[in-house]
Amino acid sequence: MTLAFASPPQEKAELESGPAFTPRFDDKGLITAVVTDARDGELLMVAHMNAEALSLTLETGIAHYYSRSRDRLWKKGESSGNFQTVREIRTDCDQDAVWLKVSVAGQDATCHTGRRSCFYRTVGVAEGEAKVAIIDDHRHFDPAQIYADN
Repeated sequence: MTLAFASPPQEKAELESGPAFTPRFDDKGLITAVVTDARDGELLMVAHMNAEALSLTLETGIAHYYSRSRDRLWKKGESSGNFQTVREIRTDCDQDAVWLKVSVAGQDATCHTGRRSCFYRTVGVAEGEAKVAIIDDHRHFDPAQIYADN
């Protein structure tokens, strides 16, 4: 069963203060999901959800997302075993983004590269060029083994 979401209210005050959860999906039917670790607050990933992914997440308590690159729904951890159990969901003032606070099962890794967080690089300028530098190269699992069949 997929939850039905109401249309956003006409009045800004009702959207910002009313009790209805009325997510505002973009023109592609997606909403941005910011994901942090419920234990320590570390930013783990940013993803997208369509109405089905958001509904499944609310119904099951396990994070589901919509993969734009694969053009399909995916249950986080379905290949790696690093399922994300949702501890809290928040929405921003105009309900066009959600924030998931999660506990990660398995090897406590969220990124498909085997790292805990997808944000394992810093961005800076060196010699007049924008560069990235890896600041977390610890791999919790070998992606070649985990995703061999994908």
